[in-house]
Amino acid sequence: MGKVLNLTILCLSVVASLSVWFAATAAVADLISHGLMTSAQGGLLTSAVQAGFVIGTLASATLGLADRIQPKRLFAAGCGLAGAATLLLPFVEPVGWGTIGLRAVAGAAMAAVYPVGMKMAATWAKGDLGVLIGILVGSLSLGSASPHLVNGLIGTLPWTTVYLVAGSLSLAAGALILAFREGAAPFVATRFRIADIGEAWRSPQLRFANLGYLGHMWELYAMWAWIGAFLQHGPVNLQGGKASLMVFLIIAAGLPGAVLAGLAADRFGRCQTAAAALLASGLCALAIGPLASVAPALAVALALVWGFAVVADSAQFSALAIEVAPRRLTGTMLTIQTCIGFLITIAAIQALPWLLPYTGWNHAFALLAIGPFLGVLAMWKLKAMQRTSNIA
Repeated sequence: MGKVLNLTILCLSVVASLSVWFAATAAVADLISHGLMTSAQGGLLTSAVQAGFVIGTLASATLGLADRIQPKRLFAAGCGLAGAATLLLPFVEPVGWGTIGLRAVAGAAMAAVYPVGMKMAATWAKGDLGVLIGILVGSLSLGSASPHLVNGLIGTLPWTTVYLVAGSLSLAAGALILAFREGAAPFVATRFRIADIGEAWRSPQLRFANLGYLGHMWELYAMWAWIGAFLQHGPVNLQGGKASLMVFLIIAAGLPGAVLAGLAADRFGRCQTAAAALLASGLCALAIGPLASVAPALAVALALVWGFAVVADSAQFSALAIEVAPRRLTGTMLTIQTCIGFLITIAAIQALPWLLPYTGWNHAFALLAIGPFLGVLAMWKLKAMQRTSNIA
């Protein structure tokens, strides 16, 4: 019961704190509908959170915060900072530099939440690391999908309300996480050296785990960002609340995907499970555009499969990093992994609309398939390396 209770506390805290990230989707919709913001400005607001997260993870990794500070205290501090930055948003110009700066601060604060949360979950692992991290990643998927559910069922909420609710939830998460208790395999705070950052590339196994994660992240957030536009403006032609509800279902499909993949990885192997999910999601990226032109209903069904597969591998890269990294550097290695992953999402999200005029929706998503296919190669290489190591 202690394990279930503490993991429930952790998942609830992660979803509540990350509401400040998800809030942008709902807030931007209201701001655009009232003529207070253009779509381009909305994209800048979203990118500010991504960029802030990258800056935050770089700072955390450089200072070794995730391995020097008690995890739940660092987590709580991140929630508090993100919540405070979000609660200030209704009191500044909705499209000014003040808003962009506050969104970046909220994103930076998340560097103390998501990677640290995975480290906290790992303290309860006992042969089930993959599924524990999978539950955490699945919670992130469900939270990411939630604004689309609200838009589909209720319609757009006032942007000020969105920010006030999200900021309050983040502050509540900071208080809730203090009730978390680590499992039987806690991490001891260690002294950190700046040279330790290089371990993420020096270690061959960590290097290939990180390369696999890069391939996964090239696809994931760009798919989440643009699948709604594809459904509305491509051959499928879903509109209004139907489109929002379908995007919710597609993104939320990542929850069972992450959990079931975690169960498979703990039983059959992480590299094999991650490679299978990468291959499936890459094939979905290639097929969904052409399929929509001839059978829109089947393309919607494939989008649900894609939503399942595109998240299924995510937790296993983190689990691999936890398993192969020096234990004293676990938090820093997870932070570096998420940093480089989210950095590449910015490029992918911006690259797809640039390509769209040349390819149309029929082939635009093919660009995203490059990442998972390269990720498969990284997983094959890592598996071969592990097999050789076991034989030796």
